[in-house]
Amino acid sequence: MHISFSPMRRDNTLAISKSGDILTINGEAFDFSGLPDGATIPAGEVPCDWIVEPVERIGGDLRLTLILPHGADPSVDVAFPTPLINPPDGPLAIPFDPPPEPMPEVQDEEPADVDG
Repeated sequence: MHISFSPMRRDNTLAISKSGDILTINGEAFDFSGLPDGATIPAGEVPCDWIVEPVERIGGDLRLTLILPHGADPSVDVAFPTPLINPPDGPLAIPFDPPPEPMPEVQDEEPADVDG
């Protein structure tokens, strides 16, 4: 399996797990085991908003591209993600940026009393 990513500014999150040719994307399972070698499912035919290009089986390997959501200022790893090639079954480690740390509150200080 070869999973590529297409980074996109979005506020949602993506969680993927794999079991053979079954991908579970944000809790919804998609079974690609019936896709024969050399076949393509055109973009938009799979009822999943996260899959953005055709799904293909080339040389026995399933190939697909998923949207990779990111915030306003993505890291290099998220803006230019490395594809997952032959990932093991189970939850997949996808590139992500942790949420930004909240800004500390600024306390207004009383002006110093100046005698003069």
